[in-house]
Amino acid sequence: MTDTATLSGKRIIVTGAARGIGASAARALAGAGATVTGLDISVAAVETPGSNPGRLTYGVCDVSSRASMTAAVDQAVAEMGGLDVLIHVAGIQRYTPAEAITDDEWDLVLGVNAKGTMIANQAAFPHLKDRGGRIVNFASAAGALGLRGCAHYAASKGAVLAWTRTIAQEWGRYGIAANAVAPGMWTPMYDTTRAGMSPEQLEAHDRGMAMMIPLGGRLGDPDADMAPVLVFLASDAARFITGQTLAVDGGLMMVR
Repeated sequence: MTDTATLSGKRIIVTGAARGIGASAARALAGAGATVTGLDISVAAVETPGSNPGRLTYGVCDVSSRASMTAAVDQAVAEMGGLDVLIHVAGIQRYTPAEAITDDEWDLVLGVNAKGTMIANQAAFPHLKDRGGRIVNFASAAGALGLRGCAHYAASKGAVLAWTRTIAQEWGRYGIAANAVAPGMWTPMYDTTRAGMSPEQLEAHDRGMAMMIPLGGRLGDPDADMAPVLVFLASDAARFITGQTLAVDGGLMMVR
């Protein structure tokens, strides 16, 4: 029987790969046998790639720039000899009350998260259409439930969800499976958010998280909780899954 969970021979691009979930994913995918190119707006502070440096390399791109993203994807594909999977992690978050969001801040967040997803997926499409493959886009519970203080972020992730469901329908005829994940992970971005809270706010926040997340009462670990899911979605074991949003969040986004 063929081992459909192995990534041996797979060629994968991971965006947002310099730190956090993206860095964790790149290491795990390489560790599972794939050849991986990690892309980020800066790779100056790339986390240690782990035990598979020969299968994991890095490049620089701006996901909100079509020229930059397309050039980076084309170069990665040329160096790897093809493309089987795109894991699009790159994104940003800003905290601003809805009534105070400026045009510039709206354009920044939507430009990176929503437009950036479109650009990254379109950059990968020509390399996938002839032989099929996988696209995994990063959404958020905020895109389905909303998030107070982050209306533009929530809107951008809602767009990612709708975009992913639509390309799953349009690109399925090429053998391309497209899915979204909604992670609930403890990341450097989350550390930054916590650092901006007062002791009282932090206590209230942690109390709320303990109530909202049935499994463990806190956000998950990217290496232990998110990376194995991405390895599965990149593998042939997930070949018949498309148009889905998989919440990997300890139950935070379960239907209530």
